[in-house]
Amino acid sequence: MEATGGMAAELAGDFTVAGDELAQALLDIVRRSSAPEDLRSTAAISLGPALESADTDDFEDGSVPISERMFDTIRRSLREAFGEAAVPVQVRRRILEASVRAPQPWHHEAIDTAFRREDRAWRLTAVFCMCHVRGFDAQILEALDSSDPEIHAEAVEAAGVWGVRAAWPHVAALVAAESTSKPLFLAAITAVGTIRPREAPEVLGHLLDSDDEDIVDAVREVMVMAEDPWDEDEDEDERE
Repeated sequence: MEATGGMAAELAGDFTVAGDELAQALLDIVRRSSAPEDLRSTAAISLGPALESADTDDFEDGSVPISERMFDTIRRSLREAFGEAAVPVQVRRRILEASVRAPQPWHHEAIDTAFRREDRAWRLTAVFCMCHVRGFDAQILEALDSSDPEIHAEAVEAAGVWGVRAAWPHVAALVAAESTSKPLFLAAITAVGTIRPREAPEVLGHLLDSDDEDIVDAVREVMVMAEDPWDEDEDEDERE
């Protein structure tokens, strides 16, 4: 049974094999207390892509890999499992990381609580979740000062996702610094395009001469966005 479950968890991220039957198998793994923690964690996080698709796409056009009934079942089951103290911490973290791909009201308190914990793993999970759930600008700014590279990188990505204006000096400094790691550098490039798209050509233009194709591609994507930037004041009002 665990071998079958492991295969289900491994294949879950591929929409060509996703469906209600597989989704139910993954939920069964998540809830099975006798299953290894790593397997339960993999099963939980593997539900994320299907949840995100169901949350953003139209069930009627056939692009969503699960039914609307299964979508509701997954969200309800993951919330229940997250609230059970007997569920291992690692599994609960993965449940939260997967479930925020289709945000619900309960996520805000769960993320805030995770961020306030004196536990590095929970804080990392919290900042990752802030990329998917709005309303955490203050926490994102705090996480930008983290000495933990992973938390720092997630905070930069979250600042970019939500266009957090107050993060601009930090993001601009990362792009200007030669010591910035590549993953952080790429995240900062993207953030430039969402926080101050009109300034992107001036701030990033010189990077088009980079020998690193990943950097050039990232800058080009931002430049395309910068050609038709949104009204930043209007976007700020919507976020508030």
